[in-house]
Amino acid sequence: MKHIAILGSTGSIGRSTLSVVESYPERFQVVSLAAGRNVRVAFEQARRWKPRLLSISTEVDAEILRSHLQTAGMKGIEVVHGPAGTVRVATHPEVDFVVSAIVGVAGLEATYEAVKAGKTVGLANKECLVAAGELITAEARRQGNPLLPIDSEHNAVHQCLRGGRMEEVECIWLTASGGPFLYTPKSQFSAITVEQALNHPTWKMGQRITIDSATLMNKGFEVIEACRLFNLPPSRIKVVVHPQSTIHSMVEFVDGSILAQFSVTDMRLPILYALTYPERVPSTMRFSVMDLRHLEFLPPDMEKFPCLGLAYEAAEAGGEKTVALNAADEVAVAAFLQGRIEFEGIPTIIREVLSATKVDKLESISQVLRVDSEARMIAGERVEQMGSVGTRPLSTAMRVE
Repeated sequence: MKHIAILGSTGSIGRSTLSVVESYPERFQVVSLAAGRNVRVAFEQARRWKPRLLSISTEVDAEILRSHLQTAGMKGIEVVHGPAGTVRVATHPEVDFVVSAIVGVAGLEATYEAVKAGKTVGLANKECLVAAGELITAEARRQGNPLLPIDSEHNAVHQCLRGGRMEEVECIWLTASGGPFLYTPKSQFSAITVEQALNHPTWKMGQRITIDSATLMNKGFEVIEACRLFNLPPSRIKVVVHPQSTIHSMVEFVDGSILAQFSVTDMRLPILYALTYPERVPSTMRFSVMDLRHLEFLPPDMEKFPCLGLAYEAAEAGGEKTVALNAADEVAVAAFLQGRIEFEGIPTIIREVLSATKVDKLESISQVLRVDSEARMIAGERVEQMGSVGTRPLSTAMRVE
């Protein structure tokens, strides 16, 4: 029986993890949950899973949740709140495996403390490895515990790597859908609207990750993640555009062999893989090989999508640069979604924040959080300087070919 903590239990990855747990009750038990701000869903999860410990965002919400639990006659569930509560969820002494799925840097400290406490961690949070991957992976190596990727691309790489030794790896290939503007001329980028950027051709995701997919920054973050997880330099992490999104990732070996992983596009599969590693257990999730009729691969256009190049630059520099990259992107994407800057303003802001950021080595999580805060401030100032451009209505938008 594996004892599970979930950071971000009310989000999509958290709910998918609970679905996996429900399908394998003989294998998994929920011990602790960090549920964010959704009191209603947190209460439902407490009633269904009866965790020992449950953390929620604020003290006010914690009091409301305690009242609901008391009214329902549910005893034995300790309710805590805030960042300290999330750390307690991640480091609960009964927990074996921590699923890190809190969006943004909010889950960073708890994830790091889980690794320090000797827990096996399944990572579904890009920001943890982008901002503090050097610290987290170094601590995981000291503890001798694996970091298991839940993000589908890196989970696919992890699976392919079981076909050879790391010293036999030539490079890793990360596939990108290309986003909604793959075939849109660069000359039309200045007219891109929020609505168009949110219209991803393949996936339905949250707003920030959808915009990051449109700029290819999401793939840039994955390059940095791959460097951290698999201890390879950026030059050996390649990106290829694969519009069908059938193959999740590939690993090329020194003899020229390439192993590719494809499966159903269901996050429960990489979650199940991480939770049961090194085993493989039976599931009902099946991919129809007969659907493999056409696979297309294209090089990414670095001129049209400069965010990918900026991510490679930050990955090469390391240290504070990757922290600033994530922070600046979050601020710039939020400004675009609010209609305050144009689509092409996103890489402009990120480039200027990176230029203003040192290349100092990261020594602590507190340093990461300080650099994150400073980068956000610089990015926010740059947004103000650009001024509001307003959101263009769809009627004036260009056609995406």
